[in-house]
Amino acid sequence: MKFVSWNVNGLRACMKKGFKNFFNQIKADIFAIQETKMQEEQKEFDFPGYYEYWNSADKKGYSGTLTYTKEKPLNVFYGVDGKYNDEGRIITLEYESFYFVTAYVPNSQRELARLDYRMEFEDDFRNYLKKLDTIKPIVMCGDLNVAHQEIDLKNPKSNERNAGYTIEERTKFQSLLDTDFTDTFRYLYPDEVKYSWWSYMFKAREKNVGWRLDYFIISNRLKKHLKNSYIFTDILGSDHCPIGIDIF
Repeated sequence: MKFVSWNVNGLRACMKKGFKNFFNQIKADIFAIQETKMQEEQKEFDFPGYYEYWNSADKKGYSGTLTYTKEKPLNVFYGVDGKYNDEGRIITLEYESFYFVTAYVPNSQRELARLDYRMEFEDDFRNYLKKLDTIKPIVMCGDLNVAHQEIDLKNPKSNERNAGYTIEERTKFQSLLDTDFTDTFRYLYPDEVKYSWWSYMFKAREKNVGWRLDYFIISNRLKKHLKNSYIFTDILGSDHCPIGIDIF
């Protein structure tokens, strides 16, 4: 199966920048989207052959997740025990042999104004994944808003207390991995430098001054089925690029 994830930073805007071409070319079995910044009723597009599941934020033009899937899931769950649906953060699809989860993890923001909220989210989300993992293995993806290690961003030293690279955020991410989960890209490519997000300022993408903020995380027992993990750095349309994995 081919899984793809993309923070589109506004799906309607990205649709005008080549999203549909990439979607049709990649032919993913499941395609997860973060930061849709829209409500389902606002869409003027369709992808035949896919079921679609939206979790839009209450606030218009903010956050939101969406998952397209070729195979209809057994069940669909939104948020974590009813939490985080106000910002449309999480969608879970249940299939016969696995769960698929997409998440748009909150940004801690400037001066770490939302770090406490982020820490609460991290604990709730990790516990939720642990609970699911006791039932079936998990494929989880999304914009996790953290660069885990120094290799995952261009300028680690100067960003040590900036959102996305605090010790608190990195420790929470490691805690997730320590709960029998695997970062697919780093597992297959332990020394490869590749980013998935670049600021729109200072020609950051042109200079490849980026961060790896987008991940596919899988239950450890799925590692033997992992064939490849991708970061599609050549695909434009957002300040993030798409990522993907193949599992057989």
